[in-house]
Order: sequence, then C-alpha cells, then structure tokens
Amino acid sequence: MTGHPVPLPLTGVTVVSVEQAVAAPFATRQLADLGARVIKVERPGEGDFARRYDTTVDGESSYFVWLNRSKESLTLDLKSAQGREILEQLLGGADVFVQNLAPGAAARLGFGAADLAERHPSLIPCSISGYGSSGPWANRKAYDLLVQCQTGLVSLTGNEHGAARAGVSVADIAAGMYAYSGILTALYTRATTGVARAVEVSLFEALAEWMSQPAYYTRHGGTQPPRIGTQHATIAPYGAFTAADGKDVLFSIQNEREWVALCERFLERPELVDDPRFATGSDRVAHRDEINAIVAERFGRSDSREVEKLLDEAGIANAGVNDVEEFLAHPVLSARQRWQDVRLPGGGAVPALLPPVDLAGAPARMDPVPAVGEHTERILGELGQSAEDIAGLRAAKVI
Repeated sequence: MTGHPVPLPLTGVTVVSVEQAVAAPFATRQLADLGARVIKVERPGEGDFARRYDTTVDGESSYFVWLNRSKESLTLDLKSAQGREILEQLLGGADVFVQNLAPGAAARLGFGAADLAERHPSLIPCSISGYGSSGPWANRKAYDLLVQCQTGLVSLTGNEHGAARAGVSVADIAAGMYAYSGILTALYTRATTGVARAVEVSLFEALAEWMSQPAYYTRHGGTQPPRIGTQHATIAPYGAFTAADGKDVLFSIQNEREWVALCERFLERPELVDDPRFATGSDRVAHRDEINAIVAERFGRSDSREVEKLLDEAGIANAGVNDVEEFLAHPVLSARQRWQDVRLPGGGAVPALLPPVDLAGAPARMDPVPAVGEHTERILGELGQSAEDIAGLRAAKVI
C-alpha cells in the first residue's frame, strides 16, 4: 500500500474480511480510508461477486470500485482445510474479523463469534446478516430491495401512481455504517477495558432504525404517511415545482417566519399569511393541494435561476433537482477539492470522492482498487509460506 507522511488514525489496525456485495465492503472500506490494513478474502478465480455487477468503470464494476479501494485481495477456498488454516493464521494477528457470508456459514466453517472468542480473545468479530443471528428469519437470505420492502420503506417512496425502491442501496449502506461505527466502538472498548466485544448488525434492523419516524407517525396517528413523490408527508409547502424553463426546484418551509417570507416576498400574496386555511403547519398540510396550486402558478412565471434567487433573498432553503451528471459537476465538490484519483486494477485511474468525514491533520487513504488475489503471494509469504508452498496451494486451487 502507498506510504503516507502522516500516520493515519487506524494505522496498526489489521482487519480481515470475508466479504461480498455491499454492506461489509462498505464498512471495511471506511476502516481502510482511516489507515487500517484491510485484507479482503475472496473466492479463487472469480472473487467477490460484486466485481461482476457491471463493467462500466473502464471494465470494472461501479459497485466494486466504490467499495474496495485501499484493500489487499487474498484468494482462499474456505471449503478446504488448508484455506481455513490460512484464515486461522491471519486471524491470529488481526484486530477485527468481518464477515457477511450466508446465514450460519461462518459458524459452520468454525469462524462464528463464540468459537473465535475462545481461540482469539482479543479479536473483534463483526457479523453482518439479513435479519440477525436469532429469531424466525435468522436463516433467510436478504438483499437490499427485499429489506426495503420488509421495513415498509418501499410503501413510502414513489407517488400516487405506485411505489418505488430508493435509488441507492440504503439497507446495505445503513448496515455498513452501523458495522463501521460498531467496530470503532469495539476497538475503543478494547483499548480502554481490554475486553474485545463481538459486533452484530443486520440489514433489517439497520433500516428499521431509519424507519423510526414513519413508524411513530403510523403507530400513534393511525395511518402511515402518504406516498407523495418529492412532497413532504407532514410539512407543506415542501417539495419540487417546475419553473418556466422546465427545471424543477425544491424548497421547504420549516417555520412561521419562512411562511410569512414566502407569502410576502416570493408569492407576492401577503394576504395568505392570515388565511385561516394556512394558519398553522397542520392547516397547510390539510390544504396542501390549494397551496401547491398557488406555488405552481408562481413558479410558472419565472425561470429556475430567478426562482432560486428570489427564494434565497427570502431566506428560504431551496435547491435545483439535479440529475447525476449535474451532481458530478457540483461546484461544492470541485471548490472543496473532494475528487481524488484512485487507480484501477487495469492501471487506469478514476476520480473518487474523499470520505465525508475530515479529521484535521489526517488525510484519507485513497489507494488502488485491488485485482482478484493481487496480494495473495505477499500475504502468504508474511505467514511463512515459501514459494514452493504457494505453488502447491495454487495447484490444489486453495488460492
């Protein structure tokens, strides 16, 4: 890995991860960003199946490039005794073990949290599953959209014409974030108490936490928030409207001061401030269609730049509804120098976003995306395997 002039926060921490897809790789990539050595264990030959989700990034998968920079790739057949023995050796020198194998697979291989606690008491095991290690759905497979459906998220997205999935893998991302923060917490706990605690995260429970507000609303209000596109279920006016040039601009009214400013300075309808239909936030939600019609008519008289300028002058939060190309060219990302090149297995490089958390004086690591098994021989050499040993493992298809 590339050397860094300033020691990174997790320098000296070794993470071994038997990972695939999104959730676990997202957690470990963030540990790698902070300087941890992440050894990614992949299947011989094909590797992580996320490598084949697409081929859009110079022949590489967009998912894999996003999730796997700064890692070392080791191929191992964990169904073989020799493969498991090598993994055992690696764990003997590791601080963290992450896995998101199929339900029960890690335990069947002898690498469940309880077994590891006996053999490696200072190791922090982290398990990422679909529905948790116990309960009636413990053995059920789970993918991101399945979990979006089970938590009710899909019933909230979309519009009156139908439901829709969230446009990114929110269940995977949520689980990866909680695994990341859980591992950091466990590392801190071990450093301060000497106790290594296992971390367990499920996609379902991670996204369930994110569903808490609509859950409260539904349990105590008797009905769930409506599915209304870019509008907000409990605040009005709040949503995207189309300006005269065809560009959508979203704005939000959060308090009475902003409502008054909207009426007087943008809508040019000061009489609406005291209209009893719109007297409170709840009243405005109840009369959403009437407000929306007034707002839509005003939007239709100005182009999007003028709309944004007037809303800015009134102190009302707003933003154009960008597509992905517009996001890529966003002035905040360029002005704050958030793009940095990351090398690909084929030798090219692509711009990647720096991690969103800046630690003063500690730059993030943005090292290359590994090829399948790229670091296998070096890692096995560190474990004492000779060139002859490695050749034998390769012939036996263990690596």
